Amino acid sequence: MKFKMIHENYNVKNLEESLKFYEKALGHTEKRRITAPDGSFTIVYLGNDTTDFELELTELRDHKEPYDLGEGEFHLAFRTDDFEAAKKLHGEMGCICYENPSMGIYFIQDPDGYWLEILPPEK
Repeated sequence: MKFKMIHENYNVKNLEESLKFYEKALGHTEKRRITAPDGSFTIVYLGNDTTDFELELTELRDHKEPYDLGEGEFHLAFRTDDFEAAKKLHGEMGCICYENPSMGIYFIQDPDGYWLEILPPEK
């Protein structure tokens, strides 16, 4: 029996703000969208041409308060082919929330507080 990871879901407060963030910060764009017939939720799947793994963003119409992310001790990781350019962009965006120079990594934070790890190219 084999399993393949296909997506991770993040619930977001403002879908359009999140879509702009993920496109600018990580180059991920909308692949497809599902909207409930009654408008109670919208799901957007994001991705790019480097992998078939997707990030699923869900906006619940009636959920207006920020999501409780607990202690925030989880994250999704992204490897970039140009670490310095990525770090420059993320610095300009003001979304770098933690750096670990000894490990050669840093984290950015999306509009809802989710942490995203940025890794340099594999050596």
